[in-house]
Amino acid sequence: MIFARTIIVLLLLAFQVAQAGAQMPDNCALTAVSDPDRYVLSCAGNLVIEMDAATKMGIVTNRDGHAERVTLTQGTILIDVEPGGAAPQIRTPHAIAAVRGTVYALDIQSESTAVFVLRGVVNVRHLRGSGGSVDLGAGQGVDVAPGQALEVKTWGDSRVRELLSRFGR
Repeated sequence: MIFARTIIVLLLLAFQVAQAGAQMPDNCALTAVSDPDRYVLSCAGNLVIEMDAATKMGIVTNRDGHAERVTLTQGTILIDVEPGGAAPQIRTPHAIAAVRGTVYALDIQSESTAVFVLRGVVNVRHLRGSGGSVDLGAGQGVDVAPGQALEVKTWGDSRVRELLSRFGR
């Protein structure tokens, strides 16, 4: 979009935004949280993104300064988007996830992206657009890998606990 401006937020193990020369949207606040160590990015438009310390992502904002797209290249994030709030599209090396008011998590591995929904509905498709798309509801997840069909599954308790434990939940 012509009015969009790209804001890159590099979240490394030591999270050195200033040293990396990265910027954060003006309408967002970043907070370090412990137990376990992670960061919480709270933005206008009722958008909250929790991320583990290894997360690398970029944010594209619209002309109003709200997040329009998040590009996630590494790490694990938990997104909380209130209905009617800013609902950015999330892009990973393997998948695109789009929502309108929900809570969900994405976990990037070298060969795949896992998407799990805690509340609401998330539409997920392959990054390259082939293979159609799926809608995930609460308790459902999908593993997105190149060349593999999207298969919606109800995740078991152990997999959900392992993912959510990264966010102290």
